[in-house]
Amino acid sequence: MKNILTKFAPKKRKVKGFTLIEMVVVVAIIVMLLIIIAPNLTKQKNSAKERTNDAFKTTLQTQATLYEDDKDRNGKEINFQNMFDDGYLTKKQFTKSKNYTVTDGVVERNAK
Repeated sequence: MKNILTKFAPKKRKVKGFTLIEMVVVVAIIVMLLIIIAPNLTKQKNSAKERTNDAFKTTLQTQATLYEDDKDRNGKEINFQNMFDDGYLTKKQFTKSKNYTVTDGVVERNAK
């Protein structure tokens, strides 16, 4: 009788999965990779910001030079407001130019 019941009873399967040690090893590897990669990501972000700021300063300098060469300013000084009013800067450029100054036609970034 016992044999008959064991034939029809569901068989226990071996549960497949990861052991605790395997999971800890995987998490440790991921943490080590993050520790190695995270500082490089920060450096890349700062480097990209620096290049963007340099490129924008170059754009402002080019626009200031064009403004100086093209305009009969009738005594108008070279500043970003006048350049914006005369169409040499877009609104977005004018807004971002608050971090810069122009003196005697030379554009400089303000101290932070």
